[in-house]
Amino acid sequence: MRAPLVVLVLTALAAAAAPVALRVAVERTAPPLLEVATSRAVLDREGRLLRAFTVGDGLWRLPVAVGDVDPLYVRMLEAYEDGDFRRHRGVDPAALARAGVQMAANGRIVSGGSTLTMQVVRLADRLRTRNAGGKLRQILGALALERVASKDEILAAYLQLAPFGGNIEGVRAAALAWFGKEPRRLTPAEAALLVALPQSPAARRPDRAADAARAARDRVLDRAVAAGVITAEEGAAARREKVPSVRRDFPLLAPQLAAREAAAAPGEPEVRLTLDRDLQIGLESLAAARAKAIGPSVSVAIVVADYASGEVLASVGSAGLFDLRRDGFIDMTTAWRSPGSTLKPFIYGLAFEAGIAHPETLVEDRPTGFAGYAPTNFDRTFHGTLTIRRALQLSLNVPAVEVLEAVGPARLMARMRRAGVRPMISELSPPGLAIGLGGLGLRLTDLVTLYAALARGGEPVALTTRLGAVPAAGDVAKPVLGARAAGYVTDILAGGPGITATASRVAVKTGTSYGYRDAFAIGYDGRHVIGVWVGRPDGAPVPGLVGFDVAVPILKDAFVRAGGAVPLPPAPRDLVVASTMNLPPPLQRFRRVKDRGAAVTASGAPDIAYPPDGARVELELPGGEAAPLPLKVRNGRAPFTWFVDGAPVPQDPFTRAASVLPGGAGFLTIAVVDADGRSDRVKIFVETPASRRP
Repeated sequence: MRAPLVVLVLTALAAAAAPVALRVAVERTAPPLLEVATSRAVLDREGRLLRAFTVGDGLWRLPVAVGDVDPLYVRMLEAYEDGDFRRHRGVDPAALARAGVQMAANGRIVSGGSTLTMQVVRLADRLRTRNAGGKLRQILGALALERVASKDEILAAYLQLAPFGGNIEGVRAAALAWFGKEPRRLTPAEAALLVALPQSPAARRPDRAADAARAARDRVLDRAVAAGVITAEEGAAARREKVPSVRRDFPLLAPQLAAREAAAAPGEPEVRLTLDRDLQIGLESLAAARAKAIGPSVSVAIVVADYASGEVLASVGSAGLFDLRRDGFIDMTTAWRSPGSTLKPFIYGLAFEAGIAHPETLVEDRPTGFAGYAPTNFDRTFHGTLTIRRALQLSLNVPAVEVLEAVGPARLMARMRRAGVRPMISELSPPGLAIGLGGLGLRLTDLVTLYAALARGGEPVALTTRLGAVPAAGDVAKPVLGARAAGYVTDILAGGPGITATASRVAVKTGTSYGYRDAFAIGYDGRHVIGVWVGRPDGAPVPGLVGFDVAVPILKDAFVRAGGAVPLPPAPRDLVVASTMNLPPPLQRFRRVKDRGAAVTASGAPDIAYPPDGARVELELPGGEAAPLPLKVRNGRAPFTWFVDGAPVPQDPFTRAASVLPGGAGFLTIAVVDADGRSDRVKIFVETPASRRP
């Protein structure tokens, strides 16, 4: 066979064998893994970014899907980088041939000829493709990848892997770094810059090479106009936009809370919180501005919760995470502090619930002692005789301690535990009267939890920061206060100086710890409960740090930024509205425990003779109608006041018998108080004719 014929035959055989060889090579090539580590993201209730964390190699690579990106950017990317992306199978032979001819003619690379699929292979496998071996692996990898992945999966991988300068990878991280926003909505100029940067991310960084970045962006715009992606007018307008001159910081909202929640869910790539991003931004700026105005080393913490659901809507742990002078890294929403006077509403609430006091009951504010403990008021003055309503609104110390002595510190502690609050207190001795004035440790979140229960008519609710989280069994216990007692307290707290410009009242209580170390303001309206703390994280005194002066103004602004005050819900219908003189005699003036003891007569304390404690009483007349429940008391001294479930029973106070017609079947708590303030109480179950009908 002549030589030319041999060459022709061998060439034909090689051409025929090439597709087979290529197919075998592709089958033996493992496609790159498209799943790469991404930055863990903490999101707000609407899915907006609060905080992200770099991946192990220090890169910002945020999770992103094709649907998360403006379609304009995708169209511009495909038009500029790979016009046949939707049609080829990983490699565009015509583009490779064109790139080779241009390189041969110009002695340098004019166009790369790489498809988006080939770029994904290079990025995923970290290939060096400026040599023949690397380029061949890239081509084989692209062909192999197209056999196992869809076009959208390949595009999504590019959106996540493309480099954008420094330690930024992926279009979402790039949009946040260069434009300060998510990539869902981009202008033509922004989209074009994001298309241009990955080609040469170091040389085109907008903050270091603005001219190079602008020139590259404009070339992309020209190509987009030529491809019909945008109009000539849109392209001309986009060319007039400036490129960003600085790299923006990534969102760092609620940083302490976000870090805790991310650590608590190590396997979740995204952690969704109950926070509202816009509210969080507003309150963080408020805390920083107010702390700066109050003084050096002072920090501010704010918690906002929706008390209907218990969801925390904002959590400001400090006046600035990186403000070392203010120890900004410390989350003061969870720091143990003395709560000052913030527990006084619960002390009086327990007295209202027990039937030994009413908001219009008179109480003494005079120098006195309690077994060696001699409290004084904050202003070192005493106000004499005044109502409990006024004593609470003025936050007087002596009346609060007198009432706490009567209801018992242990009962106050037990009611806090019902709300899931565990105060920090010494276990070496039982709680004393000092806890009523701040002699224990509570966190700002604890106070918000307690006041959320107060706003809910005494019913506790567990605060939650994870969206969709279900409180664990036992988180919500028995009522912290009865609905009537909570109603009295809310009426008192909402009756002080208003903190809003609207007619909507807000129930507010302040607190200042001993030595001007902590200032608190807690308030609730018909929707939110907001807690504010001001002080130094190291516990040092701050002269003039008073809750009403420094914390209440912040509370006012917090309600404004939360949408304004919402009217409080209606008060319970069974509240007793009466002046002091129209109250039953035992409720007209509050008596201290020792005064009650001194007034004991030979007859002894009152004792409910009927009904006996724990009895099951059937109330039915011969005709089948419900009968009244008789009440009898022995011992004690008239006049007597009867209470059924906390409500006074109209009757002759100087007789030892009374009666009441229950509203229905169920448990009743019956109490009687005599002239000396001594009392007895029983709990029974009542059956009526209606309750026994099938």
